[in-house]
Amino acid sequence: MNALQLPESRARRYALLALAPFFVLAGINHFRDPAFYLAMMPPYLPAHGLLVAVSGVLEIVGGVGVLVPGLRQRVGWGLAALLVGVFPANLHVALNPELLPGLSAATLWTRLPVQLLLIAWCLWATRVEQMRADQGVNA
Repeated sequence: MNALQLPESRARRYALLALAPFFVLAGINHFRDPAFYLAMMPPYLPAHGLLVAVSGVLEIVGGVGVLVPGLRQRVGWGLAALLVGVFPANLHVALNPELLPGLSAATLWTRLPVQLLLIAWCLWATRVEQMRADQGVNA
């Protein structure tokens, strides 16, 4: 028995198995290099340090959570919501590229549509598979 109840589709299985470390490592990076994330914060948001830390924790928890079969789909939606929530910071830094001088304006603008791809990845990789007709009700 597959304890992780991984998707049957090879593509979705690999997408899910890549999603977990992607978010865990991204979350860890919030603590390894908080200055990068602090530089992106729009001035109208409060408690920049707290928001960077909370988003890092949520990414780590989400990365682990997608591996828990009973939570997978909800965690996928949560990660998608988190990506929507951090979009204003990505837009802010794209509009103000001087905030991250180490990245080109093109890179900063490219991050915006990449957010949409990441959202799609989260939702697709974590969706509950429909039971095939040949599996029967008690499979």
